[in-house]
Amino acid sequence: MSDMGEWDDEPEVSDPPSGPLKAEEQEAEETAEPELFYKDLITFVQEHLSPSYRRSLSGTDRTWCPSWWKHEEAISRLEALWRSWEFLRLDGSTGMSIWWRDHADHHMGVLLSADGPFKGCKPVAGGHAANKLKALPCDPPPEGLF
Repeated sequence: MSDMGEWDDEPEVSDPPSGPLKAEEQEAEETAEPELFYKDLITFVQEHLSPSYRRSLSGTDRTWCPSWWKHEEAISRLEALWRSWEFLRLDGSTGMSIWWRDHADHHMGVLLSADGPFKGCKPVAGGHAANKLKALPCDPPPEGLF
């Protein structure tokens, strides 16, 4: 201490070590979402799914609606297909096999089925059926059940 009551050996303030920050930055990069291959659902359906999932469509036992985006269930299932494809494409070993087996074949089988969301539609331009399928009936559960 000097004569004026000040500390001669004040602690120096230094920058934090760069090691932990670099590790945190690396972890943030590793957990960052990978860039999408297809920018949106429409692009995925038009550029990947439609050209690669080819089936004979009779319009009765197996059908597709060219206006698939008018069907809520189809949007949800196709979104699930797109998101799972984006994730599994990064697995260079069995990712695509898993996608085909567990995702594409399952959801497309439901979508194209005779009793699926495209029931009544025809697989030709303008083939969307205006008579939408009705929502499943639901009674309200008893209060306090959940």
